[in-house]
Amino acid sequence: MTDATPEPIQNVLAELIEDFDLLGDWEGRIEYVIELGKTLAPLPDAARIDANKVPGCAAQVWLNTRQDGDRLFFDADSDSALSKGNIALLLRLYSGRTPQEILGFDAKAALERLGLPSALTVQRANGLNNMVGLIRQAALNAQG
Repeated sequence: MTDATPEPIQNVLAELIEDFDLLGDWEGRIEYVIELGKTLAPLPDAARIDANKVPGCAAQVWLNTRQDGDRLFFDADSDSALSKGNIALLLRLYSGRTPQEILGFDAKAALERLGLPSALTVQRANGLNNMVGLIRQAALNAQG
């Protein structure tokens, strides 16, 4: 992922909704999410620290935040293909955005529209929510 300004978040969500709707069943959607995870750039070992770990996930997930001007960029990785896919999906939505864009986006409604939480175990759905929570907290911290 480059540090260029991303297309509007609603456009990215619309593309994801279209992709998910074409896939139909939850098995196809989970496969798609796993494929998204394969597109993540490798996370440097220096970012695989406890401070970057997402709590409450079924697997180990690391989320690194960096700021460039008024935009936040996220890098992530996981030792689980599905968790890696979940965080990759969130990075498509959030990375490169301003704190205001991040905080103004209803991630819960978006994920429900994609049907993702209902396709996951309770622990994985909680982990996904914790990933969103850390992204939102980074946006709050960036606002000052």
